[in-house]
Amino acid sequence: MSVSEQSKIFFIGVTEFGLVCFDRLVQMKANIVGCAYTEDKIVMKKQPDGMKNVTYVNFGEVAREHQIEGVFFDKASPLRFEQRVKDLNPDLIIVAGWHYIIRSEVLDIPRLGTVGLHASLLPRYRGGSPLVWQMIHGEKEAGVSLFYLEDGIDTGDVIGQERFSIEEADTIQQALLKSQQAALTLLDTYIPPLLNGAAPRIKQNESEAFYVRQRIPSDGEIDWNDTPQNIKNFIRAQTKPYPGAFTYINNKKVVIWDAEVVEAL
Repeated sequence: MSVSEQSKIFFIGVTEFGLVCFDRLVQMKANIVGCAYTEDKIVMKKQPDGMKNVTYVNFGEVAREHQIEGVFFDKASPLRFEQRVKDLNPDLIIVAGWHYIIRSEVLDIPRLGTVGLHASLLPRYRGGSPLVWQMIHGEKEAGVSLFYLEDGIDTGDVIGQERFSIEEADTIQQALLKSQQAALTLLDTYIPPLLNGAAPRIKQNESEAFYVRQRIPSDGEIDWNDTPQNIKNFIRAQTKPYPGAFTYINNKKVVIWDAEVVEAL
C-alpha cells in the first residue's frame, strides 16, 4: 500500500519496535523527511546515569541508509532538536519506541498532529514498560494503541487499537513480536486517513485510566512470598531480551530466565 508522497513525515523512535514501524512506512512509500536518534541508554530520575536500552536501534545510521536527515535528541538540551524539526516542517510526526516526553514545542509543529504507538489498550497501562507490566499482572489480552500525543502522558485521543492474546506459554519476547505485528496493522489501516486529515478521534475514558512506571533493572528482584503463578509471570515478563528476574543465593545474584508452576507431590 502506498500513501501520499506529498505529506512530509518526521519519525521519532529508538528501538526495534520503532524500526519495524519505520520500515513499514518506507514500504508504504511515505515521504519521511527525517528521524530522531539518541544515545543507547535511557536516562531518568531513578537512573540518572542511564540504563542500557536493550532493544536500541541507532536511527542515525538508519537515516544515513535512507538518505534522510537524522536529528540528534539530547534530553538535557532539547532546543536544537526542536528547532531542527521545526525547520523540516513535517505535516505529521509519528512516535514509536521512544522513552522521553515530547514537549509541546514539537507536538504542535505538524498540521496533521503528532501520533504515537503505545503497547497497551489505552487508557489502561499508561506510562513506561506497559507490556512488561501487563505480563507481570497476568493479563490474557494486550494490545497496541495509535493515538494523538498531547501534553499529558498517553492521554490523547485514540485513533485505533489492535488487540492480541498473551498465551500461558508466551514470554516477553513473544509479546514483543505480537505488539510489532499489531502496530503494523494499525499503520496499514490508519496512515492513509491520517495523511488525508480523516482519522478517527476517540476520547479516552478517564475512569478506566491508570499509570505504570518505567521499570529499571533493580525492579527485577523476585519476591518468593508471592504466589507461584505471580512469580512465573514476573519471571517471563523480564526474560530475554530484558536483563531477567533475579534472586540472591548466598549473597550471589542469580538470574532466572524461565519458570513453570508444578503441583506439589
